[in-house]
Amino acid sequence: MRPRRSHPRKPIGLALLLLLAFGLAQTASADGITYRSVKYPEFAQWRAACAKLPSNRMLLGQAATTKLETALPAFDEVATALRAAFESFKTGSMNPAANWVGGKPKAAEFFNTNRAYFLKPPIPFQPFAQKLQVPAGSEVIFHGDFHGDIHSFIATLDSLNQAGTLDGFRLAKPNCYMVFLGDYTDRGFYGIEVLYTLLRLKLANPDRVFMARGNHEDVQMIPTYGFLAECQKKYANLFNPALIGRLYDFFPVVIYVGSGTDFLQCNHGGMEPGYLPGALLDAKPAVAYQLLGQVTGGAFLAGHPELLKTADVSRRDFLKTTIRDYTPLAPMSPMINGFMWNDFTVFASEPGLGYMDGRGFVYGKAGTRIVLDASAGATARVRGVFRAHQHSSAVNPMMRRLVAGNGLFRHWHEHDSLAKANVTAATLRSECKLEYSAERPLKDGSVWTFNVAPDSYYGRGNSYKFDTYGVLTTGEAFADWKLRVVHQVVPVLKTLPAGQ
Repeated sequence: MRPRRSHPRKPIGLALLLLLAFGLAQTASADGITYRSVKYPEFAQWRAACAKLPSNRMLLGQAATTKLETALPAFDEVATALRAAFESFKTGSMNPAANWVGGKPKAAEFFNTNRAYFLKPPIPFQPFAQKLQVPAGSEVIFHGDFHGDIHSFIATLDSLNQAGTLDGFRLAKPNCYMVFLGDYTDRGFYGIEVLYTLLRLKLANPDRVFMARGNHEDVQMIPTYGFLAECQKKYANLFNPALIGRLYDFFPVVIYVGSGTDFLQCNHGGMEPGYLPGALLDAKPAVAYQLLGQVTGGAFLAGHPELLKTADVSRRDFLKTTIRDYTPLAPMSPMINGFMWNDFTVFASEPGLGYMDGRGFVYGKAGTRIVLDASAGATARVRGVFRAHQHSSAVNPMMRRLVAGNGLFRHWHEHDSLAKANVTAATLRSECKLEYSAERPLKDGSVWTFNVAPDSYYGRGNSYKFDTYGVLTTGEAFADWKLRVVHQVVPVLKTLPAGQ
C-alpha cells in the first residue's frame, strides 16, 4: 500500500511537459559558456529591489489575476545564476570521485543538465546524502522553510551582515557555514526571488552554503502549489521550469553536519531508516556524498523488530506491510522519501512509530532513537535531528510550541504532555518548561523543528511576525556544542494592519 500524502501527486500536465522540454532544449544550447564573469547586483542593490515588493500577506486573498511585482524583471537574470550554479556543482566538491562513497554517479546522467528523470527518455532519479564535517569551533547557520518569503530572507541576511558574519553575500567569518532546510517556493509570491538569493549565496560560497531538498523541491509541486503560476505571471512563456527542476536534483535530501565523530541529521522532513549513513560518516573527505540507491526500509524493519514494537498495537500490521524496500523513481514514487516528507510526534508519550493519513510516517522518541543508533558508523554517531516541514496555517499543538519557543521547538519536552496540548504560550514556558531563550541546550537523541518564515499563510494564521534562524557552534565533543537562536521581527510586517 502506498502512503497517502498531504500533497496528492498528480501526473505532470502536457503544458508543463512542453515547457520543461523546451527549457532543456534552451539549456542545451547554452553549454560551454562560463558564467562566473557575469556582473550580479550587489547585496545592497538586491535588498533595495526586494524592499519595494508588497508583502505576501498583503497579496493573500487577492484575485488570481493580480499582476505580481518582481525584483527580477527578466528571467534571463535567474537563468544565468542557475547555469552558473550548474557549473559550480559539476566542478566543485561533487566532482572528485574520492568524495563519493560507493562510487561517483555517471556524469552522462547525474551531471547532464540537458536531460531529466521527469522527461522521456528519462535518466535515473538519483537522490543523495551529503556529509559536512567542520572543525571544532565552527559556526553553522540554519534556517527552515521560506515558502516564497523574500522579506524574511533579506532580514536574516541583513542581521548576519550587521553581525559581521556576512559581507554582502560572502561569508566573512572563517569556519562559518549555512544550511537551509528546504521548501523555498510555493504558497508565497516570491519563490523566484528566494531561489535567486540562495543561488547568490551558493555562488559566493560554493563549499560553505548548502540547501537540503524539501518536499516542495519537486517538479510535481511546481504546477500545484503556486510556483508555476507565480513565474508565469512574472515571465509569461519566458519562464524555464526545466532549469528549476534540474536545480532541485543537486540538493541533497539529507545533510549530516558534524565535527569530529559527532553529527546531526539535517533535513526537511523526518527519518528514513531505508538509508543508513555509517559509511558516509566514516569517509575521510570533510565534504562527501553518497547516492541513496535502493531504500531498504523493509529490511531495516525486519532487522530491527524493536522499532515495530514501539508502534501502537492497532497499527503494527499496517506498518509492517507498508514500510518496504523500493528503488526511487521520483521524490514521491513509488514511495515518499522520508527525509523530505516524514514527521515526528510532539509528546514523549506518543508511539515510537506511526502513520498519519495525508502526511506519512511519524516517528516518536523511542523510534527515532532506534534509527539514530543504527545510523552510526564505525566511530561516528548521529546525535539528533535538525529539520523543518511540520507547520500548519491553523493553530495546533505544534504551532503553539513553535511560536512560544520563538521559532524553534525541541520535541518531547520532559514537562510537556498531551493533556497540555493546547495551553497558552505563558503556560508552555512556565509549567511545561518550554525552551524559548537565545541559548538552547543540545540533548542527545532529540529532534528540533525550525519554524516557517512569517510573511506567509502560516504567520498570518498563527499571528506571529518574527523570523528565526539558529547558530550552531561545534566543540571538541558533542557536550561542548552550543545552539544560539536568533529571532527578530521582519521589518515589512511592522507596517501591516493588526491581524494581517
